[in-house]
Amino acid sequence: MNAYLELFTTFAKVGAMTFGGGYAMLPILQRELAEKRNWATEEELIDYYAIGQCTPGVIAVNVATFVGRKRKGIPGGIAATFGLAAPSIIIITLIAAFLRRFAEYPAVKNAFAGIRACVCVLVINAVVKMWKKAVTDKLTLAVFLAVFLCASFFSVSPAIYVVLAAALGVGVRKVKEKRA
Repeated sequence: MNAYLELFTTFAKVGAMTFGGGYAMLPILQRELAEKRNWATEEELIDYYAIGQCTPGVIAVNVATFVGRKRKGIPGGIAATFGLAAPSIIIITLIAAFLRRFAEYPAVKNAFAGIRACVCVLVINAVVKMWKKAVTDKLTLAVFLAVFLCASFFSVSPAIYVVLAAALGVGVRKVKEKRA
């Protein structure tokens, strides 16, 4: 299969099978990219998620762009990004055309309630998998707890947390190198 078509179809499948936005896509991206296709390591995906959190747009779209570019340069990034976005564009267009007619049906309300519950589980699953790779020592545990508590109580941009955590990581590394 053509590499660009493979990028497009892989990310289109992710986009078509994911309800609930960028965070809900994380476990599916993890399975497709790290486990099934070996297009990125779990560590690379965690880095892509972090960078994607700091850059404009949906995390999953940014990850698609990063992975596509890594595999086939800028055209690969475009193919992967368009593949991820195309199903959403089609689905949203169809929903917008018919939503007013169907939004009040009990079956539709119940379906959305079920989807929301399922998305929560998928996000928790992704967090647990990322936790195992990212929280590896006392420092990373302290960073996790500090960011978790701050994010729970303060309305601050996630980008600030990521930048501060990166600066802390660089600072700690420099201190360790200086001591050695």
